[in-house]
Amino acid sequence: MRIVVKVGTSTLAHATGNLNIRRVEGLCKVLSDLKNAGHEVVLVSSGAIGMGIGKLGLRERPADIPTKQAAAAVGQCELMYTYDKLFSEYHHTVGQILLTGSDIQDATRRENFHNTLFRLLALGALPIINENDTVATDEIVIGDNDTLAAVVAQSVSADLLILLTDIDGLYTADPKADASAALIHTVTEITPELLSLAGGSGSSLGTGGMATKLRAAQTVCAVGIDMVIANGTEPEILYRIVDGEPVGTRFIGRK
Repeated sequence: MRIVVKVGTSTLAHATGNLNIRRVEGLCKVLSDLKNAGHEVVLVSSGAIGMGIGKLGLRERPADIPTKQAAAAVGQCELMYTYDKLFSEYHHTVGQILLTGSDIQDATRRENFHNTLFRLLALGALPIINENDTVATDEIVIGDNDTLAAVVAQSVSADLLILLTDIDGLYTADPKADASAALIHTVTEITPELLSLAGGSGSSLGTGGMATKLRAAQTVCAVGIDMVIANGTEPEILYRIVDGEPVGTRFIGRK
């Protein structure tokens, strides 16, 4: 199985912006084990800006582009150093790909990205992809890493896209505000009513939210790829998702 896993800032970092070491170690261990089992894994990782915020001692996510780019430059170093160190402990090699919107929109650059990604997989490496926040001048041209993950899943003809976040999946209402909210386990069609369930942005350190995840589901389901939204607090949940257990919210791709 070819799996794209997207992990959000709220999963990777504490509220301070500093790295959640225990969780990232668990994530790398599980992804390494899935590769050992024969699966191809691509990781779309948020966290560069959020971790840069923590390392630079900023109190909140900056509003201006230059400070965001500076935070990304600092945070990306720590993020990739950590991934390289942890995956190496399980004898896996990582490769970093940083993208901008132009890399997706321009046909030649998109093909180059596609070729690099497939070559990394063929060589047994684990690609780690993020938007190139250090040079992007729009809040990000791609927009967020949920959208980026959907683009990547399409590019590699993935069997499954998994979005790890800080809630259990899509609910009938905002579970943080409505105690009666119920988890929706399976979605076979993304209707206007379903889209209306999405709220605003996610954590203060990230850019995503349920709306971006539903748009990602629309993108991948349209080309026959299943997508799961699940809680990344315990990375071992990935085993259950890959085994097809009813975890989180599964969007069924149109075959």
